Amino acid sequence: ALLLIMGLGTQMVSWDDAFCRKLMHRGYYVIRFDNRDVGLSSRPANAGVPDLAALEQSLATGHIERPPYTLEDMAADGIGLLQGLGIQRANVAGISMGGMIGQVMASDFPQHVRSLTSIMSSTGRPDLPPPTPEALEVLLAPFPTDREGYIESFVRTYRIISGPVYPINETRVRRWAQLHFENGLNPDGVTRQLAAILYAGDRTDALHRITAPTLVLHGDADPLLSLACAHATVDAIPGARLKIIPGMGHVIPDVLWDLVADQMVAHAC
Repeated sequence: ALLLIMGLGTQMVSWDDAFCRKLMHRGYYVIRFDNRDVGLSSRPANAGVPDLAALEQSLATGHIERPPYTLEDMAADGIGLLQGLGIQRANVAGISMGGMIGQVMASDFPQHVRSLTSIMSSTGRPDLPPPTPEALEVLLAPFPTDREGYIESFVRTYRIISGPVYPINETRVRRWAQLHFENGLNPDGVTRQLAAILYAGDRTDALHRITAPTLVLHGDADPLLSLACAHATVDAIPGARLKIIPGMGHVIPDVLWDLVADQMVAHAC
């Protein structure tokens, strides 16, 4: 089994069918799911919406109010899904926030994680380089809730975070945007997920506990989480191996799907 975990505010459909088939044809039972608060997954009732400006300001003081849920809660969701499917142990791969969730799964539930692939993710260490201003702007900007406005905003975001080397497949990205819209938008859920990331802070000590074989995949043109984030992750996880993909940004372009699938499968147990 290979459990795929998507990133902030992104639905499972962004693990494209064609990419999943590449993993399947390489011999793996592929599982993808919507994290809580996005897509077709449940939304917490009466959870409220964190004030991100206040949360970011509180980071400097170290007194951070607990958000409606945490990365640990989201990791427990993934474990619960595996248990619901009758799977005792799985290979786990996550992108960005999904990589963070996978890291927590591996550190807190080691008996359930055969291997970990952390893709374009980070440790939360505060001294790491921030996103580029343009990437940070699209990350934090409220997105339109009308169909056409949302799709155009989604495509613009992918253009920016993909970096300067590999252009996006706009037809494919527009299809993902349409599926996101049809499955249901939840701006408040994206805010709650971001609050969970910020609340987690520096997870380096927890990453020291990971015993699962770990592969860190990262592009050297990532405008959102720089390559320094990958090096920090490798340094934190005992025995972790780093694969740098030249030119890749914060998106896996379809021209690199075979390369990434081969890396994931060669690493998985």
